[in-house]
Amino acid sequence: MYLSADREQPSKSVPKANMAAEIHSRPQSNRPVLLNKIEGHQDVVNVAVLIPKEDGVITVSEDRTVRVWLKRDSGQYWPSIYHTLSSPCTSMAYHHDSRRIFVGQDSGAIVEFHMAEDFNRINFVKTYPAHQNRVSAVIFSLESEWVISTGHDKCISWMCTQSGSMVGRHYFSSWTSCLQYDFDTRYAFVGDYSGQITLLKLEQNTSTVVTALKGHEGSISSLFWEPAQRLLFSGASDHNIIMWDIGGRKGRTLLLQGHHDKVQGLCYLSLTRQLLSCSNDGGITVWNMDVHREEAPQWLESDSCQKCEQPFFWNLKQMWDTKTLGLRQHHCRKCGKAVCGKCSSKCSSYPVMGFEFQVRVCDDCYDTIKDEDCTPLATFHEGKHNIVHMHMDISRGLMVTCGTDRILKIWDMTPVVGCSLATGFTSR
Repeated sequence: MYLSADREQPSKSVPKANMAAEIHSRPQSNRPVLLNKIEGHQDVVNVAVLIPKEDGVITVSEDRTVRVWLKRDSGQYWPSIYHTLSSPCTSMAYHHDSRRIFVGQDSGAIVEFHMAEDFNRINFVKTYPAHQNRVSAVIFSLESEWVISTGHDKCISWMCTQSGSMVGRHYFSSWTSCLQYDFDTRYAFVGDYSGQITLLKLEQNTSTVVTALKGHEGSISSLFWEPAQRLLFSGASDHNIIMWDIGGRKGRTLLLQGHHDKVQGLCYLSLTRQLLSCSNDGGITVWNMDVHREEAPQWLESDSCQKCEQPFFWNLKQMWDTKTLGLRQHHCRKCGKAVCGKCSSKCSSYPVMGFEFQVRVCDDCYDTIKDEDCTPLATFHEGKHNIVHMHMDISRGLMVTCGTDRILKIWDMTPVVGCSLATGFTSR
């Protein structure tokens, strides 16, 4: 699948993006509401997790600290726990029912803590020698008592939390960057820097490669698994999102192009059928997935334009026979045909195929696109900092974003992801 887009001047108009403004005390219509900013870290915060049913946030940072921030009577967040480790903290998993925290480090180790019931103290439990290099993702499975992780040593490992011993390990050809896990089936989804996603079945002392998903042209930067509908969402440095219909077993994929930078966070809201995504340039996009969408076509290969039949520049025989200069090859994003620039001189958005921005289409396809076909199926908002991580508490409609500015932002997302009894959200 070829997913890159040419950058031409737009021919069909698209609505301007909404911009999130200052901190608001009450929701503003149709945009996220910035509730709080948390400052204090000396380096980039790699992961932040909202504590369920509490006004609290757990953070881990390159400044080697694990911190728990609780909201005080003043309305501001202050650290109730400030714990320093020996190596930069790169990833984290938090299990709320058991109050266990697993912190991945740049050294390759994972450190387990147990948090006190009042969230004012954490106790060291044990260290797991999971990797030989930076830990990129951590997940804890209470059912199997495994801590599962990926790292820059090109492997996924799963270790027993009761004995602290290694249960299994599987190596890849590239750095592993992100991880999702299906707790019922023990399937792991591993994204890597080559742009591939590998589906593995994890077992005691062994693993089985089920399949490899290929579609991105850049390193995988975020994954989100929706177990009920068996949908996998992936974001990458190619600025694209792909929805993989794992449960459908027909290889169906949907392309979503709505960011201008690396996609750093994904969250699917199954009750409202919306996908929330964040990117490194601060973009926050809410996708309506409760509509009919079409798969983007595969790009066709040809030695000449499939419209006017003029040769492309590598087709030396036809160039010689017709005494003409070869042309540069382009592709129509709507039909996938290989065309020359003259036959694809126009651009249009086409949201039903995931193209929220202007993309190149051939002249024939352009004539078939109606104004209503350009109606956006996503809303665009601005986080006003370069987002490196996001986490959402779906039950409360709250989201926290971490930026390269070392600031955490807590957002009320209910104005843009729904606010009703059906979703369980309450207006703040």
